Amino acid sequence: MSNNDSAEGVRTLVVDDEQEVADAYALRLRGYCAVETAYSGDAALSIIDDSPVDIVLLDRHMPGMSGDDVLSELVERGYDGRVVMVTAVDPGIEVLEMPFDDYLCKPVDREDVRAVIDQQRRILACETLGEYFSAEAKRSVLEAELSAEKCHEHDTYADIAERADRLERRARRLLADDDILDQFDAVEREET
Repeated sequence: MSNNDSAEGVRTLVVDDEQEVADAYALRLRGYCAVETAYSGDAALSIIDDSPVDIVLLDRHMPGMSGDDVLSELVERGYDGRVVMVTAVDPGIEVLEMPFDDYLCKPVDREDVRAVIDQQRRILACETLGEYFSAEAKRSVLEAELSAEKCHEHDTYADIAERADRLERRARRLLADDDILDQFDAVEREET
């Protein structure tokens, strides 16, 4: 069992073109979760391409590539984390069509930024858990019914096995209590 009572396993990226603002939010999160900063939309996308990021705190109003543009690009790339807009831009009716997960208006205090990270961590953990259970169930039933040789002959089996392993690692990192994963593993899938 993991004893993760905080969001310490969460990988967070703070994106704001005002360096002092991004650094201030990162400072509020230091020691609470793993945090990186980016001072432009392009830099944010580069970081996300290079390393897994669970939660993005994203400013909307930035020169060059705006937060809205970054958000669209993340959707296009199939980003599988959570996005929280943290901005001084008052929301209008257009936010109904935007694919973000939460919206905070600046200024945001330390407790609120930590609370939103924890809330989004919990949501992402549940989503990841569901995806893991689906992938692992497929892998487990194939392993119970087919020989190892037969399984390894198929690229799709290798893909689902790799996906299940990746999702399990992420779920264990995000969950405050990973006993549920052990309970799932205990389910017998062989025919008797």
